[in-house]
Amino acid sequence: MSKIAKNNGLTLQDLAKANPQITNLDLIYVGQDINLHKDSSSPKPQVNQSSAQEVHLTDQEFDLLARIVRAEAQTEPFEGKVAVADVVLNRVESSHFPDTVKEVIYEPRQFQPVSNGQYKRPADQESIEAVEAALSDMRNISEDSLFFYNPDIATNRWLDTRKTAVVIGQHVFKY
Repeated sequence: MSKIAKNNGLTLQDLAKANPQITNLDLIYVGQDINLHKDSSSPKPQVNQSSAQEVHLTDQEFDLLARIVRAEAQTEPFEGKVAVADVVLNRVESSHFPDTVKEVIYEPRQFQPVSNGQYKRPADQESIEAVEAALSDMRNISEDSLFFYNPDIATNRWLDTRKTAVVIGQHVFKY
C-alpha cells in the first residue's frame, strides 16, 4: 500500500483513512477496490492550466506521441485519438507524472504498446493530425483526464475505481 500511496501523491496514513475496509495495509488482493482520494469529494488532479494551450514538443517528442496515439487508438474515432494525445500532455503538466512526453510514454507499465513494441510502428496521418489538434484547438478534449482504457479488453480493473471524465469511442477517460 505504501507504493500505491506514493504513486498517487498520498501518505500511507491518508490512504489508510480513505480505505477503512482494508484492515491489514500489508495485504491487499487482486480486484480489491481501493479509494485513492483523501476525501470522498474525489478532487481532480491539479493540472497547470496556464500552460495547457502552449505545449511545445521537439520533433522527436511529436513523432513518439503520434506513434503512441496510433498504437493506442488506431480503431478509435478522431476525437478519441486526440484525447489519447491529450492524456499524455496532461500527464506532462501534472506534478504526479514525469515532465516530458518521452518520460511519460516510457514510464513502466503505463502504455501497453510500449511493452509489446507496437509503438515502434510509424504514425499514420490521422494520428499525426490528432496530435496537432491536441496541441491546438482540441486541447483538453479529455477534460483533464490522466488515464484511459477500454473496459471491454482491460485485464486489470483498477481504473474502475477512478472518476470518469468522458467516454469517447471504446475508451473511458479517467481522472
